[in-house]
Amino acid sequence: MASQAQVIDGKALAEKIRRETGDLLARARAEGRVVRVAVVSATDDAAARMYVARQCADFAAAGIEALVRELPGAATEAEVVAAVEGLNRDGEVTGIVLALPLPDGIDVRRVQERIRPAKDIEGVHPRNLGLTALGRLRAGPSTAQAVIEAIDATGIDVRGKEAVIVGRSQIVGKPVALMLIERRATVTVCHTATRDLAGHARRAEILVAAAGRPEIITGDMVREGAVVIDVGINRVTLPDGTRRTVGDVRFEAARARASWITPVPGGVGPVTVAVLLRSAVSAALEAER
Repeated sequence: MASQAQVIDGKALAEKIRRETGDLLARARAEGRVVRVAVVSATDDAAARMYVARQCADFAAAGIEALVRELPGAATEAEVVAAVEGLNRDGEVTGIVLALPLPDGIDVRRVQERIRPAKDIEGVHPRNLGLTALGRLRAGPSTAQAVIEAIDATGIDVRGKEAVIVGRSQIVGKPVALMLIERRATVTVCHTATRDLAGHARRAEILVAAAGRPEIITGDMVREGAVVIDVGINRVTLPDGTRRTVGDVRFEAARARASWITPVPGGVGPVTVAVLLRSAVSAALEAER
């Protein structure tokens, strides 16, 4: 039996990326570039507004100016699009973040498509998703980039490895698959129509769980020595009525078989935040003058 897996420390990895971001920010300032992010938020929900405030605090802590373009929860799609297009035209704004969820009745993809690709620091515009397929890592969604950063932190060579992605979302499953294919892994993407999830998972040398279903990956689904990246963040109620956060992987059971594994919380989450900060500065450095 494999020895207990090493835990990929997402907080330490995030700190490394933040230091790199600090160097990029110093370069941007030396070149006289503005680094300013605008968050478009359309909600009356207190928890959602608090999340936006925390996000802005993360930018501020990294030395990046952030502002909120706040709209009411009753905002229409036309109003949200108008806010985005106004920020597209604003030469002092170098990055745009679209806070979710948007009000009912608004097509999120249509709004995302209106963000200028060069200012799309979340990597959600179709053009940037397309660039991801062409090997442009920075263009991809932040969480997908964070998954690759976590895999790279293990030091393994991805080339030729069997990789299985559980989940086919636009911002994690699909772009992670493209990024791993670019590195010449052999990739299988599983989803709700997959007939033998366990069978596919057991073949994985790299297993990425991004289904959004609590502990769907059990220990017996993990190949001995696999690298397991858990993207899931699920709030569950325990028998005693208390609430806790778990991933898509049954952590202790998987850790007994894997070689490397990310925890939840403290794994992919902090890395995703750090990647977004880096993308914000990179966008400013790449912006046309």
